[in-house]
Amino acid sequence: MKKVVKFGGSSLASAEQFKKVGKIIRADASRKFVVPSAPGKRFSGDTKVTDMLYSCYGAAIREKKFADQLQEIRGRYQEIIDGLGLDFSLDQDFEKIRENFGKKIGRDYAASRGEYLNGKIMAAYLGYEFIDAADVIRFGEDSSFDEETTNQLLAKRLEDSKGAVIPGFYGAKADGTIVTFSRGGSDVSGSLVALAVGADLYENWTDVSGFLIADPRIVKNPRSIETITYKELRELSYMGASVLHEDAIFPVRKAGIPINIRNTNAPEDKGTLIVEGTCRQPKYTITGIAGTDGFASITIEKAMMNSEIGFCRKVLQVFEEHDISIEHMPSGIDTMTIFVHKDEFEEKEQQVLSAIHKTVKPDHIELESDLALIAVVGRGMRATRGTAGRIFSALAHAHINVKMIDQGSSELNIIIGVRHDDFKNAIRALYEIFVVTQI
Repeated sequence: MKKVVKFGGSSLASAEQFKKVGKIIRADASRKFVVPSAPGKRFSGDTKVTDMLYSCYGAAIREKKFADQLQEIRGRYQEIIDGLGLDFSLDQDFEKIRENFGKKIGRDYAASRGEYLNGKIMAAYLGYEFIDAADVIRFGEDSSFDEETTNQLLAKRLEDSKGAVIPGFYGAKADGTIVTFSRGGSDVSGSLVALAVGADLYENWTDVSGFLIADPRIVKNPRSIETITYKELRELSYMGASVLHEDAIFPVRKAGIPINIRNTNAPEDKGTLIVEGTCRQPKYTITGIAGTDGFASITIEKAMMNSEIGFCRKVLQVFEEHDISIEHMPSGIDTMTIFVHKDEFEEKEQQVLSAIHKTVKPDHIELESDLALIAVVGRGMRATRGTAGRIFSALAHAHINVKMIDQGSSELNIIIGVRHDDFKNAIRALYEIFVVTQI
């Protein structure tokens, strides 16, 4: 069996955390490819090394002294090296960083050094080969990710490796210019390595034991999700659930490689397994609940709207021309409602309304703001009767008015719109009926 293991910043924030990671890797001989993040926070109020690097480089480009800041970053790494008892030095690396910061070599370069340095320590600690991500993860001249070249470079470089550490988060153009993925991109790096080596499993280690059915900031001690499909994960991630960088799904999904979200601080927990498909019946009717607020709705009324060919297209074209993305569009015979992000819409509100009046001549337009959308997601809903009825029942019992409900044809998710003030209570009510009482 072949596994790729990625460890997040909280898992590598200190020597003590490094030791936990080392124990996890050595406990399974198949964990031969390691993708580390930069050191995260050691305690509440601490600063992530990546943020320290951004700040330090910011001082450099403003022509201010940055030696003390760089020394503080160096101290973070030296603390880990000393705590692990390693006979290992990063002196030359920090001298090179100092020179490059002075040359103002680039913000992406500055940010990438967190993973680069942590990768070197991890390789020394494990006795693994260190492979600079700049040599094997390729970006084009326009800084777009080059998937094909990356896969070729990684596959060839790792083909005969018996143990390698490849830092996450960054790669490089052909000329060596460093380019980073978006924040959280180490998840993507791990996925790319898993694809290149044909891994049987991609383990993503963090500080939580997998995905939870609901946001723990809203629902107290929500239960965990044992198995989730890529499709379910995409639906939940889109509506705000965040444990894994959503772009990390695509490389491994192509190859059918499952992802296992695990907890570095509780390695005995099985975590959440993310798969392409499964015959396993979910424990509950739903897999998860996620939501986000900050939406507005525009309801357009016009008599005989349904018989006017092209009406919906004309309305949608107005939003397209004003560069406003649409979230949902429930409609009736004489009405259609457009849900949009409030912040996007407010800037161009009057221009959009004017254009709708000119284009389709509606009888009436009604606006409503401060709305939230909640997704109830689960493959088990297809085989369960009355799911929508239970949703309405739970929300009615909690005295919550439903502004919109939309079910996709796949029967994988149901989207509910509620007022912002009802957002958290709605999630609690749904969790109660589907998970706690299972009515």
